[in-house]
Amino acid sequence: MRELTFGYSPCPNDTFAFHALTYGLVDASFRIRPVLLDIEELNRRAHAGEFDLTKLSVGAFAAVGDRYSLLRSGAALGMGVGPLVVARTAQPFADAVRGRVAIPGRETTAFRLLRLAAPALGETVELRYDRILRAVADGEVDAGLIIHESRFTYQEHGLTKVIDLGDWWERETQLPVPLAGICARQDLAPELRAEAERAIRSSVQYAFDHPDASREYVRANAQEMSAEVCAQHIALYVNEHSLDIGDLGLAAITRLTSA
Repeated sequence: MRELTFGYSPCPNDTFAFHALTYGLVDASFRIRPVLLDIEELNRRAHAGEFDLTKLSVGAFAAVGDRYSLLRSGAALGMGVGPLVVARTAQPFADAVRGRVAIPGRETTAFRLLRLAAPALGETVELRYDRILRAVADGEVDAGLIIHESRFTYQEHGLTKVIDLGDWWERETQLPVPLAGICARQDLAPELRAEAERAIRSSVQYAFDHPDASREYVRANAQEMSAEVCAQHIALYVNEHSLDIGDLGLAAITRLTSA
């Protein structure tokens, strides 16, 4: 049986959605060798076409479109799922982004949304997403662009929300926020890409049908995240668009990548 490398993140939404495919619980003509990495690291490695299948930020699509094509299953998008800008004190958005702003990567969808919402952006500092809250709280930066589970925990660091960029995007476009998608390398045969899309869809459906099956896998990769935050994370980012992006999701991706 052929083995395909599959790059995805250790975040609960990915380990929940792709657990069944990773452990052979759904039918597929191939087996998976998972490589779990931060989303910005996956974006970077896509430039070299390192993985057969990979999760990518929608903000990174344009730079690797010659190497990868989007699959309709496995995506992370929806309403109310956007990144946040946080700071130590309440302040206008324009003031918050005038100083030093920590970002989770220049190819992330979060950064693309920030640049669209704040053309007069100040200095940006790239940090791994899970270091941003501490950097803001400690005064290393003036504000932080946060993603993943940080949207559930920023208040524990004494921080305040300046803007929800998801809300901003939805008001501007009336479209869901297209965060990330699963892409297949272009040199895979068309029938294999189609099979991968089907298998990923089956894996997401298995996760919905058997929500406790992935519990140990999710917890093993969730670092210090509490069970409550894990559950919130999964509920927010794994939804009907994860089964199939749908026409509205494709419209959102087109809008963001062409902005």
